[in-house]
Amino acid sequence: MPDKSNDSPIEPKFDETIHAPIRLRICGMLDAYGKLRFDALRDTLDVSDAVCSKHLKTLADRGYVTLSKKAERDSGKGYKVTWVSFTDVGRTAFQAHVAALKQIVAGG
Repeated sequence: MPDKSNDSPIEPKFDETIHAPIRLRICGMLDAYGKLRFDALRDTLDVSDAVCSKHLKTLADRGYVTLSKKAERDSGKGYKVTWVSFTDVGRTAFQAHVAALKQIVAGG
């Protein structure tokens, strides 16, 4: 699990890219777990490969996530697994977005 401690306070900033429901859920899972397999994200979100890929591409295009393919050792068939992880920019943007949502909920 990633270290979420931060010396400086997060400045609330609403982010339209992150706010889309599926992307918000992706970011929440990445914030909690750090790095996830594409298939785990897809299955948890209960969406198709195409829908998951589209949302990950949007996040990657903004520099919020990285996608990397790694050979799965147990497969023996050269099967590659796609891993998804936050960039520092993505994690900061997500935390700022969550802070903005908390501010909205608090009536601010």
